[in-house]
Amino acid sequence: MVVKAKKTSVLKNQKKEVTATATPTLVYSKPSSSKRKTTEESQSDEEEFGDLNGLLNASGDEDASGDEDDSEDEDNDFQSAEEDIINAENEQELSVDSADEEDKEFEELLGDEADEDLSDEEFNLDNTSEPSMDNIRIRSLTPVGSDLEFSDEEDTDITYIPGADGKPRPMKPEIVPVYDSDDTDAEETNTIGDIPLSAYEQMPHIGYDINGKRIMRPAAGSALDSLLESIELPEGWTGLLDRNTGAGLKLTSEELELIKKIQRGENPDDSVNPYEDTIEWFSGQQEVMPLTATPEPKRRFVPSKHEAKRVMKIVRAIREGRIVPNKPAQPESRPLFDIWADNAPEQADHIMHIRAPKLPPPTNEESYNPPEEYLPTEEDIQKWESTDRQDREKNFLPKKYNALRKVPGYSEGVRERFERSLDLYLAPRVRKNKLQIDPDSLIPDLPSPKDLRPFPIKCSTVFTGHKGRVRTLSVDPTGQYLATGGDDGTVRIWETLTGRELWKLDVVTGDDLEEDNVEAVAWNPNKECGLLAIGAGENIYLVVPPNLFDFEIENAGREKIEAGWGFATHGSKANENRPVKQGEDEEDSEVGSDSDDDDDNIVSKNKAPVSKWIKPSAEQYDNGVGVVITCRKTIKKLTWHRKGDYFVTVSPEGANSAVLIHQVSKHSSQSPFRKSKGIVQHARFHPFKPQLYVATQRYVRIYDLALQVLTKKLMPGVRWLSSFDIHPRGDNIVTCSFDKRMTWHDLDISTKPYKTLRYHEKAVRDVAFHKGGLPLFCSASDDGNINVFHGTVYDDMMKNPLLVPLKILKGHEIKASLGILAVDWHPKEAWLFSAGADGTARLWTT
Repeated sequence: MVVKAKKTSVLKNQKKEVTATATPTLVYSKPSSSKRKTTEESQSDEEEFGDLNGLLNASGDEDASGDEDDSEDEDNDFQSAEEDIINAENEQELSVDSADEEDKEFEELLGDEADEDLSDEEFNLDNTSEPSMDNIRIRSLTPVGSDLEFSDEEDTDITYIPGADGKPRPMKPEIVPVYDSDDTDAEETNTIGDIPLSAYEQMPHIGYDINGKRIMRPAAGSALDSLLESIELPEGWTGLLDRNTGAGLKLTSEELELIKKIQRGENPDDSVNPYEDTIEWFSGQQEVMPLTATPEPKRRFVPSKHEAKRVMKIVRAIREGRIVPNKPAQPESRPLFDIWADNAPEQADHIMHIRAPKLPPPTNEESYNPPEEYLPTEEDIQKWESTDRQDREKNFLPKKYNALRKVPGYSEGVRERFERSLDLYLAPRVRKNKLQIDPDSLIPDLPSPKDLRPFPIKCSTVFTGHKGRVRTLSVDPTGQYLATGGDDGTVRIWETLTGRELWKLDVVTGDDLEEDNVEAVAWNPNKECGLLAIGAGENIYLVVPPNLFDFEIENAGREKIEAGWGFATHGSKANENRPVKQGEDEEDSEVGSDSDDDDDNIVSKNKAPVSKWIKPSAEQYDNGVGVVITCRKTIKKLTWHRKGDYFVTVSPEGANSAVLIHQVSKHSSQSPFRKSKGIVQHARFHPFKPQLYVATQRYVRIYDLALQVLTKKLMPGVRWLSSFDIHPRGDNIVTCSFDKRMTWHDLDISTKPYKTLRYHEKAVRDVAFHKGGLPLFCSASDDGNINVFHGTVYDDMMKNPLLVPLKILKGHEIKASLGILAVDWHPKEAWLFSAGADGTARLWTT
């Protein structure tokens, strides 16, 4: 039969393929509607298998075209395979009976082929009588690129064994179960692949299912529903979109519970018991006998090859004499040192080490036979012997000997050697890196004094007339008159421009001159009253100089003093009903404050006034004195409040009443402190705030008069403060001390000095700021010099004050180690007034 011959030739070719490549000829499975599986490399005649419902379509027409290009044939084959797949999918209405008949025919065909004698001779490639299989190709049922394609490498692992019916049975290798956490087998309902959902935004559907039907987009809610869903955040809400449905992706309760277990570090599998019973693999009890009674093997007592090599190496060394066994121990010899040789090991010195300098060679003076000019005379010998040993230039005297053997031993040799060794030991020499710094670069860049004019540079007027020291001075608010006070007990008023004396008042007379002096004078800052306060001894005089001002100014000053007599309380108005503790001294209680103790320890007692306001005598009244205030101790400092109604006085020996605040309009005095914290040196009012600055020996305390609390405590860091002054803007103060220092304090920065200026050689007595708006301040010292400085305070908080020394004014003579005692600025011009211990006052102008 022709058909059978063709079958035989096909089987021969298949046999050749099996022996050559060990690949299966054909693996066939029943076609289905979803997927149809078949094998590659199927070599059979397409005409004989044309009855299989069109599943395998012959490509005889394509091969008959005569195209010999293999690449084009392969492309056509793939296209035909795709067409076959489409045809197979369209033929889903085949009946079961036809499929069964096809199976039977296929099995009969395989049975007939198996009965043939498949000898090696029949598979001879040279046999040209049988039809050629070159143009016959088998179409694969598997789509290109799918997972069901079989490669040549996989086919080579298939082996054939005879089956129970005598037919060859293919045996495939075992599948290695390797799980790579791949979820590609997950069935997806949406088949759009890698196409993003954003591509379907303008369409009513979001993709296609496995049957090709559209997956419609879920109905979108209103904007209010979206807002409510975003606010309520229902359980399981993730904020993601489901790829398959396009709706919001929510987690179930089981998934949420699984996530919580993972976050807590628990086992997500409920079947695992984390608290299982402990299995004791090893017994915790000590066993008396070993687990086995098997005797030790003999190989454990045989030395290893490695140990044998080591033993033979030692034996060889003993034979060669390199190792001497049982060698007798040699007696240890004590090391010998040559004390006359330099056996010190050479060590490399450190790179920064400097060797000790060598001793200089001996001179002629150290010779045993020095020249005559080096021998000392008798006067030199006596002078050398009378000088202390530590002050001698040489430790020996040159002496002449006839021979070297007659030179005695040097008595100072051991001591000098020891001192040199001590110096080398205690003072090691190390090379230090020297910084190459230009000294000029360390000097700050300050503006030239020529650019900071005006400032005083020369003495224009000398005010002479006092006998003794001029201790204090003050310039009236108009700048026309200068008031001075000195040790002669007088207060003099001068005309500033001409230096002419206009008025004189003898404040201290008689025997009081030996103890009391005029310590302080200060003009009232109010220009309309012409009031002058004078502090002499324990008394304070409020004076309106007659025939000096206009009648209106003089009358206004007298009325201001006399108006206070209606309110006169002798300084004790606030203390009339003040309770005082039992056993408390009158001088230790505080004025104007109540005790915090219980009422049982308090008795009613009036305290003595801290001062008394007394009407002047007729003679004093004729000289312009309006009132006399008597205090307990000597007044040293006196300053006015900016409004002119209050002034503060300082009595360093007054203890709790060292600082007194006096009110002119009510003729009252009060002590704001119960106890004095140190010796008070000076006190001033703030230029515009209700604050009082009190300077003691080491500190400057700032008190708030409204709140009656201590607000700040400045620490200048000096031994003894002498005076201080407040900047007109109130944010900076400058202090001076008896230890030759002047400090600048910026209250916004710190309580410690911003700058410490050391320009004087002796004690600094006084400092003063210019109150007329010029950035000037000065300091006066016992060295007879006045240092003038430029001090600019900026509004910018990030910029520090600019301090520049401008000029040193010299002219006052030093008397009894005292130089300049007080300074004051002109209220408008850049003029400076100074009072010195030489009995003169001077005016310094530009």
